[in-house]
Amino acid sequence: MSEGRVAVITGAGSGIGRAAAIGMGKAGYRVAILGRREAELEETAKLAGAAYAASCDVTDPAAVHRYFADLTGRLGRVDVVFNNAGRFAPAVSFGDLDVATWQDMINVNLNGAFYVAREAFRRMRDQNPQGGRIINNGSISAHVPRPGAAAYTASKHAITGLTKAISLDGRAFNIACGQIDIGNTATAMTANMSTGTLQANGTMLAEPTFDVRHVVDGLLYMAGLPLEANVQFMTVVATTMPYLGRG
Repeated sequence: MSEGRVAVITGAGSGIGRAAAIGMGKAGYRVAILGRREAELEETAKLAGAAYAASCDVTDPAAVHRYFADLTGRLGRVDVVFNNAGRFAPAVSFGDLDVATWQDMINVNLNGAFYVAREAFRRMRDQNPQGGRIINNGSISAHVPRPGAAAYTASKHAITGLTKAISLDGRAFNIACGQIDIGNTATAMTANMSTGTLQANGTMLAEPTFDVRHVVDGLLYMAGLPLEANVQFMTVVATTMPYLGRG
């Protein structure tokens, strides 16, 4: 099912994005990657055997449009998009949240996801055969917040609404859209969790993590389904992390 299909991964320079690119490349996809850091992106391209790689800032809609235009000019179509690019910010109490931090978080995590999904939707709608699959990287923060993370939490709650809207509007064009919500996979972003993370009761707690390959397994399952079937939401977490009953 995957052989020769084109899979686009955003935020592919490191972490989950790099692991996804490598995993999808091994599964037979023609992998196309993008990210802001050229050196890291080049390394991922080598590891994944990427068919196409280019630096692109997802917060720039014109740059995202150019990326997809060049990509489809080279590879012909878009079958799967893993809308993964995002960022986090240090914990700060809501009253002390800086406006610039809020705007930056929304611009990367939400606006960037919208720009990518919109371009992907247009390509999938207009290509022949029509259709494709968009997988948005949500977060467990799309459901339950961490203390001091209002901007990140709001951006990820919004991703859930975006996912549902794309799913609904995509029905007419054979476009499926799902969301993967990931909790505490072991990447650079979660490195501090082993030393201590602020909990809702004000204490610091070292939180468990799990291998990123299990996220890739979930993505491959979602991406490999025929378009008449869809995983609307998938949650992959460390089994003993403080998520259910958080707070």
